[in-house]
Amino acid sequence: MKQMIIHMQNDLLQMAILQNGVLVDYYAERPQASGMVGSFYKGRVVNVLPGMEAAFIDIGLSKNAFLYRDDLLHPHLEKQPSPKPSIGELVKPGQELIVQLMKEPMGTKGAKVTTHISLPGRYLVYMPHADYLAVSKKVDEQERARLKAAGERLRRGEEGIIMRTAAVGEQIGSLAADVERQRELWASIVTSSEDSRAPVMLYSGAELLQRVLRDKLTVDCDEIWIDDAACYKDAAAILGVIAPKQLSSLKLYKPSDSKVVILESFRVEEQLERALQRSIPLKNGGYLIWEHTEALTVIDVNTGKYVGTTDLEATVFHTNLEAADEIARLLRIRDAGGIIIVDFIDMELEEHRTQIMERLIENTRLDHTKCTIVGWTKLGLLEMTRKKSRKHLNFGTGY
Repeated sequence: MKQMIIHMQNDLLQMAILQNGVLVDYYAERPQASGMVGSFYKGRVVNVLPGMEAAFIDIGLSKNAFLYRDDLLHPHLEKQPSPKPSIGELVKPGQELIVQLMKEPMGTKGAKVTTHISLPGRYLVYMPHADYLAVSKKVDEQERARLKAAGERLRRGEEGIIMRTAAVGEQIGSLAADVERQRELWASIVTSSEDSRAPVMLYSGAELLQRVLRDKLTVDCDEIWIDDAACYKDAAAILGVIAPKQLSSLKLYKPSDSKVVILESFRVEEQLERALQRSIPLKNGGYLIWEHTEALTVIDVNTGKYVGTTDLEATVFHTNLEAADEIARLLRIRDAGGIIIVDFIDMELEEHRTQIMERLIENTRLDHTKCTIVGWTKLGLLEMTRKKSRKHLNFGTGY
């Protein structure tokens, strides 16, 4: 049983996904949060930095945004074997251009922006100038071939399309309607830019509830519970457009005791509190120690009370296997980003090390955020990265 739980209170939307009652994903955001990833701005080039091959762009936020050369180059230029042009050849101070926010301002760093435009829909990602077609790596070969053929029928000129996993099994009509919505949205953004002076926000991205349903809802979700009548009505309207087949899964939560909120009823808060502790117990008696800095997360795996039933190597291996499952789940719940180092318990057999890495790779495929397993370091630590695009929530102050 897979359930999506949505709770809106005090201008904060919280979303939890439960698999057989176990919290496997969590997300929270305030609708009015500025600098939303995916937003579009008409910005003005303030300064060009040849030594860093980057430029500062004024998009109207408190700090200028950062634009790297490779986030500015047209895909056609990137394919050329000749040396890439310098940042100074591509933009000049005072120049105005449309940019999309990739990463929110964090600490002393300004936002990161790009001109490689992408507009995610329910079934696909539309890129007006990318000139290529791709299909999610999670799609099997037979369906991949069908979606590639459909994508070629749908795209025009130099447009680019990436088929998402949600496109699996969908008919060409649904896919065509999705790409047309994104086409029209991009046209409206361009028109707005022509009528505006920089710096200005052109489009703030999909509304929060729509974005959560679009990006987090999967076809295998059995129930979608919402405890606010207005939010429920909005969700029904959104699903009617992006996922009409799942309208029957939508349910309005009405507690018998008005004081019991939906997150308590489904034990979300209880599980979230445990998941955010520094020391996290494993079912077999082992435990994890979780340390976090702005750019680095370190996870230490320990056997704890688990003594196994056969020998030391087997005990260590089974503890590490359980840890690999739990770490992948906690990365989603904590929304950890940047460099992640896992200090698994030392294993003597190379076969076991390989299985642990493969288990983590398999588990991170469930993550909507891109994860890259780099491999084992010379010191026996497992190194990985997870894309970081927004600030960590302050869980200590009511999330």
